[in-house]
Amino acid sequence: MNGPARDAAGPIRVVVADDQDLVRIGLRALLESEGDLVVAGEAADGLGAVEQVRAHRPDVVLMDVRMPGIDGIEATRRIAADPSLAGTRVIVLTTFEVDAYVFDALRHGASGFLTKDTKPAELIRAIRLVAGGEALLSPSVTRRVVREFASRPARVLRPHPRLDSLTDREREIVGLVGEGLSNDEIAARLTVSPATARTHVSRAMVKLHARDRAQLVVFAYQSGLVD
Repeated sequence: MNGPARDAAGPIRVVVADDQDLVRIGLRALLESEGDLVVAGEAADGLGAVEQVRAHRPDVVLMDVRMPGIDGIEATRRIAADPSLAGTRVIVLTTFEVDAYVFDALRHGASGFLTKDTKPAELIRAIRLVAGGEALLSPSVTRRVVREFASRPARVLRPHPRLDSLTDREREIVGLVGEGLSNDEIAARLTVSPATARTHVSRAMVKLHARDRAQLVVFAYQSGLVD
């Protein structure tokens, strides 16, 4: 479920977690050059990231994966599991666009991921998007992620415990979200209006207690709704 709405009148507060000093310095300079963004805290390891998030309750965390102590995946899991941090969204930073960490990051509560060679303007846009409650998963990225992990030989299905609460249409919709289709593409596939597709997606998210569209993709994959 989504956390409390962010105060739209105030700046977007960001915590930066990366074990490289130069990366943190560069990200701070970039973010604070924007009038609507402010760096609320920094951390050089996973435990520090969790502590900074609990202390400052930011809107967004830029989370490196490979850090000392607990890694960024475990730090993301701890943040997502804390009900008091329901309003905080995590963007995972990774060196590779699709690697062994990406799906785990999404499964443990990340709202999306970016590669470290992302252009500055795209990073800023991503932070604003996620702070507004959207998932940072374009349809093309979703397709690559699902294709990568659906091909794992040891794939184990873990159906969502509330899956039976979905109507047949909603199950179909969740499967299409898991395939990486946008609302407009879902509407075209099912010959319904985009507004109807959007409503079905929203209802499925509420029933499955999904924080955002990224988590809906994970549920679709784990429940076997995506081939």
